[in-house]
Amino acid sequence: MTYALRISNLALLILFPVAWFAPLLRAGLLPLFGLSEISVISGLQALWETDVALALLVTLFALFAPYLKTLGLALIQFGLASPRLLPALHLLGKLAMADVFLIALYIVVVKGVGLARVETAWGLYLFTGCILASLTLSLVESRRNR
Repeated sequence: MTYALRISNLALLILFPVAWFAPLLRAGLLPLFGLSEISVISGLQALWETDVALALLVTLFALFAPYLKTLGLALIQFGLASPRLLPALHLLGKLAMADVFLIALYIVVVKGVGLARVETAWGLYLFTGCILASLTLSLVESRRNR
């Protein structure tokens, strides 16, 4: 069991960067025009040009929070950090989930306005799956360390 948890967590260290570059959604103006693919990274690039404060928040939620949480959990699993770190890692996981919520909210708002066409892409499912897997792994690890 411990071996499977460690491998699963280490896999997230590879899957998170893949999810950041994978297309989250395809968006375009009106049904007449082609759709552009948007990833976490391309979205962040656009945000840095227009809204630095929001770009900082999204960078924290989408990149740093899930990756630091995964690294922290790996350190605990390999005995390099104390299990007392688990509550802080759980908080990082919740922050990372906030990013998925924001993406979903943007999709709902854009679809509701009706001026643009938005389709979800496979990267959104991968990113969400990584976040949920990370949350699950930390919950299992916290139960193991009680």
